[in-house]
Amino acid sequence: MAAARRKNRRLTVIGAGGQMGSWFAKYFLDQGFAVTGYDSERDVTVKGIETAQSLVSGVLSTDYVVLCTPTRRTPEIIRLIAKEMPRGTYLIEISSEKSKVVSSLSKMPAKVNPICIHPMFGPGIRTIKGQNIISVPIRDAKKELTVIKSLFAGANFVTIDAAEHDKKIAVILGLTHLLNLVFANIISKDEKVLLTEKMSGTTFRLQKTLAESIMTESPELIETIIANPEIRRVAEEFWKDIGRLLTAVQESKTDEVIGYITDCQDRLAEHTDIMESYKRMTKMVKVVEK
Repeated sequence: MAAARRKNRRLTVIGAGGQMGSWFAKYFLDQGFAVTGYDSERDVTVKGIETAQSLVSGVLSTDYVVLCTPTRRTPEIIRLIAKEMPRGTYLIEISSEKSKVVSSLSKMPAKVNPICIHPMFGPGIRTIKGQNIISVPIRDAKKELTVIKSLFAGANFVTIDAAEHDKKIAVILGLTHLLNLVFANIISKDEKVLLTEKMSGTTFRLQKTLAESIMTESPELIETIIANPEIRRVAEEFWKDIGRLLTAVQESKTDEVIGYITDCQDRLAEHTDIMESYKRMTKMVKVVEK
């Protein structure tokens, strides 16, 4: 009976034509849901799901709605669909910046249950097992987390408020995307890239692979990630340190540079075995070069 009820559960993915939207549509199909997809900008190509003719029609008869939409549009979409959704349904929001969407979720009609998550993985993963999902409480943290765990069994979960989420994501995603975007831009201008690759060692090859993989994401997603207001604080510290190091090197202040490096090593060693990190890097290189 439980299996039958599971198969009868209905779920709509808004933004089902995008990479993450397609991933969620396929995932919930595999979980036995009847899945409907809608996308105003792209064709929905996932096999086995129905396609809604409009935004509102896709949410009129469903149990769950998953929003895989650009962050800037998400608050307005929440406002448009929440009042149309059936009583007792769940509206699941997955954006990478939470400060604005949390306000919209909080203002939804009481008949709709808000679920605010940030999946810390991309559409290339094969299994949810071991993946990290951040839960941002809206009305009832315990109830919302219980629902999330039931939908994504096997994942790891972290609960954090919206403000702290955006601060952490400024480093976890914002800084890494910013660094790799600029790195990718520089190497894309290399007129002798084949020679560069021939000369390169493990560090460059790994960095290049990471930068290129980030460049497979949509420009809109990357822009959203680096537009996080919290990234300014992190980025200013980054630019300040670069300027400090370059100036010290140019002025032959060797002790200052070495002190900066050893201080960094000591702080990392308080929480990380950096030699183990090096071993993991060499294993990653072997995988990349297969």
